[in-house]
Amino acid sequence: MVDDFVVDTEDCEERERAFRERGTARPITVYGNPVLHKECRDVTVFDEELARLVDDMFASQRAAEGVGLAANQIGVDLKVFVYDCMDDEGVRHVGAVCNPVLEELPADRRVLDDSNEGCLSVPTAYMELARPDYAVVRGQDLDGEPIAVRGTGYFARCLQHETDHLYGYLYTDRLSKRDRKDVLKQMAEGTARYETVPND
Repeated sequence: MVDDFVVDTEDCEERERAFRERGTARPITVYGNPVLHKECRDVTVFDEELARLVDDMFASQRAAEGVGLAANQIGVDLKVFVYDCMDDEGVRHVGAVCNPVLEELPADRRVLDDSNEGCLSVPTAYMELARPDYAVVRGQDLDGEPIAVRGTGYFARCLQHETDHLYGYLYTDRLSKRDRKDVLKQMAEGTARYETVPND
């Protein structure tokens, strides 16, 4: 069990730029695309192909002005997400996690925050959703080494949201039927400001 949390707050600008400049932005898959609605495959090979995918994910995330991106959001069936996200203290976090597992929080750590949530795969739509304001994700880095990432506030929401994606859940799945209907209506009436993959 890894108890040392990754340091993801140093050299953020340089690290994000290096990933992004090596990568190519890809269009974003949207609600209704089958790849978003099923659990992704575990990452078992930590090689150059995985590194290239992560570069493309950082490029895609920046092109769509997102703070987190899961592989299935660019149509790839693999358990990996990237993030470039501020926490509530204004501290920037940049990193990538393979095979993430969200740690179950003890009851005394579960303080719910019902801020607005959105998703690049549900463009132009937002809805309040209660999530714990602290999160710990355990997984592997791009070399397959075990890592742990923790976040508070908005960054905690990001870690939970991206991990959900890789298990086939969108934030809309956690909403009441009425709120989900409202979100899908917002999406239908809006126009994404980035390239998306049309659902046939």
